[in-house]
Amino acid sequence: MKHKLKVIWAAALGMAVSGSALAAAPTVTTADFVDKIESPWDMAFMKDGTMFFTEKCKGLSVRLASGTINKLHGVGTTAGYSSASADLFCDGQAGMMGVAIDPQFASNRFIYVYSSSNLGGKLGNRVMRFKLNDAMTAVSDRTDIVGDIGYKPKATKHPFGGPGAHNGGRIRFGPADGLLYVTTGDNHLGIAPQSPTYIGGKVLRVDRDGKAAPDNKPPTGFDPRVFTYGHRNPQGIAFRPSDNRPFTAENGPWHSDEVTALTNGGNAGWDPRPNMAGRKDCPDDYCGYSPNQMGAMEPKKRAAYMPMTDLKTYPKAMKPAFNNNGLSQGMFCNAFLSGAKWKDWNGQMVVGYAGIGIHGTPVGNRLDLLKISADGMTATKKDFPWPTVAGRFRACELGPDGDLFVALEDQGKIIRVKPE
Repeated sequence: MKHKLKVIWAAALGMAVSGSALAAAPTVTTADFVDKIESPWDMAFMKDGTMFFTEKCKGLSVRLASGTINKLHGVGTTAGYSSASADLFCDGQAGMMGVAIDPQFASNRFIYVYSSSNLGGKLGNRVMRFKLNDAMTAVSDRTDIVGDIGYKPKATKHPFGGPGAHNGGRIRFGPADGLLYVTTGDNHLGIAPQSPTYIGGKVLRVDRDGKAAPDNKPPTGFDPRVFTYGHRNPQGIAFRPSDNRPFTAENGPWHSDEVTALTNGGNAGWDPRPNMAGRKDCPDDYCGYSPNQMGAMEPKKRAAYMPMTDLKTYPKAMKPAFNNNGLSQGMFCNAFLSGAKWKDWNGQMVVGYAGIGIHGTPVGNRLDLLKISADGMTATKKDFPWPTVAGRFRACELGPDGDLFVALEDQGKIIRVKPE
C-alpha cells in the first residue's frame, strides 16, 4: 500500500512562506517495503539494494533486490531459519538488535549482529560475526568478536525493565576508518557509565575481530575498546556525510533525549550512581529514575533533577547538540539525509522516537529533522511530515539510492520514504 503524502515541509507545519522557500523542501511519499514481520529493530543495505534486517524476537533475515526474503539466523530455537543459536534469547528490550555489513563484504562476506545471549548461563549482549554463503540463503562460522557486554550482576527491582533493559545495541562501520562502532546501554547498573572496565554505557570502536582501534583515546585505565563513555542508552549512531563525524541518538531519563557529536575519548556525562552530587540512596544503587528523577516532567522542578549530561560534575563532558526540548520520548534511531533530491534537507539528521509517553510526556511516534551546526554543538528542529497512522520508530537508515527507510515496531513493517 502506498501512502500519497503530498505534503511539503512548510505546509505540514502550517507556515506561510514564499514560493521560493516552498520549492526548497522536497515532497515525500511512503510505501511499504517489508511487511508482516515482528518487532523489526535494525537494517543494513548493500549497494544493489539488498537489505539485511533483524526482528528482535525472531532473528536475522535478508531481503534480496528481487524482493525475496531469506531467513538466515534465528533467536533461540526459532523455526524457519537456516540456522539458529540456542543461547540467543528475547526478553523485554533484549533480543537480536543491530546489524552491519563488513566494508570488505565482497571479499570476506562477513555480516555482524548485536544480540542478547545466555551463553554458559551468563546473561549479556554479544557482537557476533557470521559468514554469508554465495546464494545468500544461510550464514555460518559464528565468531563472537565482543562477548563481554555484561548484564547487571543481580536481579533488578526497578519497575522500568528487567535485567535486559538499556541494551544500546546499534552497530555501524565508520565510513572513513572502516572500524565498527558499538553502542552499549547502562543496563540499570549505576556504576557502569563511568566505570573504566565495565563496558555498559559506552560506545566501543573495534576492528572486525573485536580488537580495540589503535587510536582510541580512553582515559588511563579504561578498556582500550572504549571510544566514548558516560552514556545512558545510546540506541542510534550515524555519521555526518560532510565530515564523517559520529553522532549518537540517546534515550534519556524522564526529561531528556539527546543527540551528541562524539569526540574520541569523550565523556557523555551520565552518572546514575547514588550519593553523587548530593543525591541520596536510590533503588538498586541506580538513580536513573526515582527518587531523583520522579516529577522531573514538571517544568519548575526540572532543574533540581539529575541531568542527562551532568556538566556540573563533569564540566568537560561532550555537550549535546539537541535535547528534545527537555522531554524524554524514547529517541531511538538517527540517520543523515544525503543527496540532491533531499533539497534543503540534504545533510540534515532524522531522528525517530519509540514514543514511551510516560508521566504526561507527549507520545513520540514521529520523526524529527535536525539541522546541526558545523561544530556539532547546536541544532534546530522541525517535524518531518508523516502519515496520520504512525508507530514506534525503531530504525531509520538511508538506502543506497538515497531514500530513507524506517522500521515501525508495532506495525511490523519497514517503510520506504522517497523524496519526489
